[in-house]
Amino acid sequence: MKKSIAFFDFDGTITTKDTLLEFIKYSKGKLLFYIGFFIYAPYLVAYKLKIISNQTAKERIIKFFFGKMPLTDFQKQCDLFMDNRLPKLIRPKATKEIKRLQNIGANVVVVSASPENWIRGWADSMQLQLIATRLEIRKDRITGRIIGRNCYGIEKVKRIQEAYSLDEYDKIYAYGDSSGDKYMMRLANISFFKPFL
Repeated sequence: MKKSIAFFDFDGTITTKDTLLEFIKYSKGKLLFYIGFFIYAPYLVAYKLKIISNQTAKERIIKFFFGKMPLTDFQKQCDLFMDNRLPKLIRPKATKEIKRLQNIGANVVVVSASPENWIRGWADSMQLQLIATRLEIRKDRITGRIIGRNCYGIEKVKRIQEAYSLDEYDKIYAYGDSSGDKYMMRLANISFFKPFL
Protein backbone atom coordinates (compact mmCIF):
# COMPACT_ATOMS: atom_id res chain seq x y z
CA MET A 1 0.00 0.00 0.00
CA LYS A 2 1.38 3.40 -1.01
CA LYS A 3 1.79 5.90 1.80
CA SER A 4 2.43 9.65 1.77
CA ILE A 5 3.69 12.04 4.43
CA ALA A 6 4.03 15.82 4.34
CA PHE A 7 6.20 18.03 6.56
CA PHE A 8 5.29 21.70 6.90
CA ASP A 9 7.41 24.41 8.46
CA PHE A 10 5.15 26.69 10.51
CA ASP A 11 6.52 30.24 10.80
CA GLY A 12 6.56 31.98 7.43
CA THR A 13 5.24 28.93 5.58
CA ILE A 14 1.85 28.22 7.17
CA THR A 15 1.82 31.65 8.82
CA THR A 16 2.54 35.11 7.43
CA LYS A 17 4.81 36.10 10.35
CA ASP A 18 7.15 34.64 12.96
CA THR A 19 4.78 33.53 15.72
CA LEU A 20 7.35 33.81 18.54
CA LEU A 21 7.66 37.54 17.85
CA GLU A 22 3.90 37.91 17.45
CA PHE A 23 3.28 36.01 20.68
CA ILE A 24 5.65 38.28 22.60
CA LYS A 25 3.89 41.37 21.22
CA TYR A 26 0.48 39.89 22.05
CA SER A 27 1.31 38.80 25.59
CA LYS A 28 3.68 41.61 26.66
CA GLY A 29 2.59 44.58 24.54
CA LYS A 30 4.52 46.43 21.89
CA LEU A 31 6.40 48.73 24.28
CA LEU A 32 7.98 45.92 26.30
CA PHE A 33 8.55 44.00 23.06
CA TYR A 34 10.66 46.82 21.60
CA ILE A 35 12.46 47.49 24.90
CA GLY A 36 13.37 43.81 25.16
CA PHE A 37 14.68 43.62 21.63
CA PHE A 38 16.67 46.83 22.11
CA ILE A 39 18.33 45.30 25.18
CA TYR A 40 19.01 42.02 23.38
CA ALA A 41 20.01 43.52 20.03
CA PRO A 42 23.68 42.50 20.52
CA TYR A 43 22.63 38.84 20.77
CA LEU A 44 20.52 39.11 17.62
CA VAL A 45 23.42 40.70 15.76
CA ALA A 46 25.75 37.97 17.06
CA TYR A 47 23.32 35.34 15.80
CA LYS A 48 23.11 36.95 12.37
CA LEU A 49 26.91 37.01 12.23
CA LYS A 50 26.94 33.31 13.27
CA ILE A 51 28.88 34.10 16.45
CA ILE A 52 26.20 32.48 18.61
CA SER A 53 23.60 29.84 17.73
CA ASN A 54 19.93 30.29 16.96
CA GLN A 55 19.26 28.41 20.20
CA THR A 56 21.35 30.71 22.38
CA ALA A 57 19.68 33.82 20.97
CA LYS A 58 16.21 32.31 21.37
CA GLU A 59 16.85 31.21 24.96
CA ARG A 60 18.05 34.68 25.92
CA ILE A 61 14.88 36.24 24.53
CA ILE A 62 12.51 33.67 26.06
CA LYS A 63 14.22 34.02 29.44
CA PHE A 64 13.92 37.82 29.34
CA PHE A 65 10.21 37.83 28.52
CA PHE A 66 8.99 34.65 30.24
CA GLY A 67 11.68 33.40 32.63
CA LYS A 68 10.19 32.29 36.02
CA MET A 69 6.64 32.74 34.71
CA PRO A 70 4.26 30.08 36.10
CA LEU A 71 3.45 27.49 33.45
CA THR A 72 -0.31 27.90 33.98
CA ASP A 73 -0.08 31.66 33.29
CA PHE A 74 2.18 31.10 30.29
CA GLN A 75 -0.11 28.46 28.80
CA LYS A 76 -3.13 30.69 29.36
CA GLN A 77 -1.41 33.40 27.30
CA CYS A 78 -0.53 30.83 24.64
CA ASP A 79 -4.16 29.69 24.42
CA LEU A 80 -5.43 33.27 24.16
CA PHE A 81 -2.90 33.96 21.41
CA MET A 82 -3.93 30.78 19.59
CA ASP A 83 -7.62 31.73 19.76
CA ASN A 84 -7.40 35.46 19.08
CA ARG A 85 -4.26 36.21 17.06
CA LEU A 86 -3.05 33.04 15.36
CA PRO A 87 -6.07 32.56 13.03
CA LYS A 88 -5.27 35.94 11.41
CA LEU A 89 -1.71 34.78 10.68
CA ILE A 90 -2.60 31.49 8.96
CA ARG A 91 -2.24 31.54 5.18
CA PRO A 92 -5.49 30.35 3.52
CA LYS A 93 -3.49 28.68 0.72
CA ALA A 94 -1.58 26.66 3.32
CA THR A 95 -4.81 25.48 4.94
CA LYS A 96 -6.15 24.51 1.52
CA GLU A 97 -3.01 22.48 0.72
CA ILE A 98 -3.09 20.75 4.11
CA LYS A 99 -6.70 19.71 3.56
CA ARG A 100 -5.89 18.52 0.03
CA LEU A 101 -3.14 16.30 1.37
CA GLN A 102 -5.37 14.96 4.12
CA ASN A 103 -8.06 14.17 1.54
CA ILE A 104 -5.63 11.98 -0.43
CA GLY A 105 -4.67 10.16 2.76
CA ALA A 106 -1.32 11.80 3.50
CA ASN A 107 0.00 12.01 7.04
CA VAL A 108 0.57 15.76 7.66
CA VAL A 109 3.13 16.95 10.22
CA VAL A 110 4.00 20.49 11.32
CA VAL A 111 7.71 20.85 12.13
CA SER A 112 8.48 24.11 13.92
CA ALA A 113 11.29 25.92 15.69
CA SER A 114 8.67 27.82 17.67
CA PRO A 115 7.62 26.43 21.04
CA GLU A 116 4.84 23.85 20.84
CA ASN A 117 2.74 25.69 23.46
CA TRP A 118 0.76 27.89 21.07
CA ILE A 119 0.87 25.57 18.05
CA ARG A 120 -0.42 22.30 19.56
CA GLY A 121 -4.03 23.35 20.01
CA TRP A 122 -4.23 24.62 16.44
CA ALA A 123 -2.51 21.50 15.11
CA ASP A 124 -4.90 19.26 17.05
CA SER A 125 -7.90 21.17 15.69
CA MET A 126 -6.58 20.55 12.16
CA GLN A 127 -5.80 16.88 12.95
CA LEU A 128 -2.11 17.44 12.33
CA GLN A 129 0.85 15.91 14.11
CA LEU A 130 3.41 18.27 15.63
CA ILE A 131 7.15 18.32 16.12
CA ALA A 132 8.29 21.57 17.75
CA THR A 133 10.69 23.19 20.18
CA ARG A 134 10.01 22.22 23.80
CA LEU A 135 10.53 24.63 26.68
CA GLU A 136 12.08 23.54 29.94
CA ILE A 137 9.81 23.69 33.00
CA ARG A 138 11.13 23.59 36.56
CA LYS A 139 8.92 23.83 39.65
CA ASP A 140 6.02 24.62 37.30
CA ARG A 141 7.78 27.69 35.90
CA ILE A 142 9.31 28.59 32.54
CA THR A 143 13.11 28.66 32.85
CA GLY A 144 13.82 30.23 29.47
CA ARG A 145 15.83 27.22 28.37
CA ILE A 146 14.97 24.73 25.63
CA ILE A 147 14.77 20.99 26.23
CA GLY A 148 17.39 19.36 24.01
CA ARG A 149 17.95 21.30 20.81
CA ASN A 150 15.97 24.08 19.16
CA CYS A 151 13.91 22.42 16.41
CA TYR A 152 15.70 24.29 13.63
CA GLY A 153 17.86 23.32 10.66
CA ILE A 154 19.38 19.86 10.96
CA GLU A 155 17.50 19.31 14.23
CA LYS A 156 14.27 19.18 12.23
CA VAL A 157 15.70 16.22 10.30
CA LYS A 158 16.79 14.46 13.50
CA ARG A 159 13.39 14.88 15.13
CA ILE A 160 11.59 13.68 11.99
CA GLN A 161 13.79 10.62 11.73
CA GLU A 162 13.23 9.81 15.41
CA ALA A 163 9.45 9.91 14.93
CA TYR A 164 8.98 8.38 11.46
CA SER A 165 10.45 5.57 9.37
CA LEU A 166 10.63 7.44 6.08
CA ASP A 167 11.37 4.33 4.04
CA GLU A 168 7.75 3.33 4.66
CA TYR A 169 6.54 6.25 2.50
CA ASP A 170 6.42 6.41 -1.27
CA LYS A 171 5.85 10.17 -1.37
CA ILE A 172 7.49 12.57 1.04
CA TYR A 173 6.44 16.21 0.73
CA ALA A 174 8.17 19.16 2.40
CA TYR A 175 7.14 22.81 2.57
CA GLY A 176 9.45 25.56 3.83
CA ASP A 177 10.41 29.19 3.44
CA SER A 178 13.91 29.70 4.87
CA SER A 179 17.45 28.36 5.05
CA GLY A 180 16.46 26.66 8.29
CA ASP A 181 14.17 24.37 6.29
CA LYS A 182 16.65 23.26 3.64
CA TYR A 183 17.73 20.11 5.49
CA MET A 184 14.12 19.03 6.01
CA MET A 185 13.36 19.68 2.35
CA ARG A 186 16.21 17.39 1.30
CA LEU A 187 14.35 14.50 2.93
CA ALA A 188 11.51 14.93 0.47
CA ASN A 189 11.03 13.70 -3.05
CA ILE A 190 8.50 16.52 -3.57
CA SER A 191 9.41 19.89 -2.05
CA PHE A 192 8.09 23.43 -2.21
CA PHE A 193 9.89 26.64 -1.22
CA LYS A 194 7.71 29.63 -0.29
CA PRO A 195 4.71 28.00 -1.98
CA PHE A 196 1.91 30.07 -0.45
CA LEU A 197 3.07 33.66 -1.04
